[in-house]
Amino acid sequence: MEFLTGLFDLFLHLDKHLAEIITDYGVWTYAILFLVIYMETGFVVTPFLPGDSLLFAAGSFAAIGSFNPIFLYVLLCCASIAGDSTNYWIGHFIGPKVLAKENSRILKKKYLDRTHKFYEKYGGKTVIIARFVPIVRTFAPFLAGVGAMNYPRFIVFCVIGALLWVGGFVWAGYFFGNLPFVKDNFSIVIVAIILISVLPGVVEYFRHRKRSL
Repeated sequence: MEFLTGLFDLFLHLDKHLAEIITDYGVWTYAILFLVIYMETGFVVTPFLPGDSLLFAAGSFAAIGSFNPIFLYVLLCCASIAGDSTNYWIGHFIGPKVLAKENSRILKKKYLDRTHKFYEKYGGKTVIIARFVPIVRTFAPFLAGVGAMNYPRFIVFCVIGALLWVGGFVWAGYFFGNLPFVKDNFSIVIVAIILISVLPGVVEYFRHRKRSL
């Protein structure tokens, strides 16, 4: 419970926490931001880390001179691409071993076949769109690796997705993060970003349920 409370506070007051980190660590904040974005996209077990909101907050601090905006953008794009690549290869190497047993309780071989067909058909679209959906973006690269999606094809869409995702939120924060209304209601803005991010997944879920009825 204490962990969840701390996580909730981190999200709602991300601007204050990031300001403290910048004050305490200075230029090393770049490395911290890189690590958080890398872990959020690179490991299936860390989808709870801030992604969209952190990018937006970082962009708003870049606007007031705390970061070099171009360097920040390139660095976090690299973090996102590296994270997705790590996630892909974890899925690629671990997935088949888990699926080697037909009666595996975790994953079955038929799931590998379905995932392979899904990514062969929708791979590019899925990898790009998944960037903008929290939690889903953490699992999409892993499933791409499990499904044996061609890596060169995966990395092309991964790069496009990273450029759009990081750029969209960092530059939104850069241009709008310091507007009086946004600064005075930063917590509300962060919640709005999260809700907008998960909205496509919720809509797709209900569309799928409606089709299955």
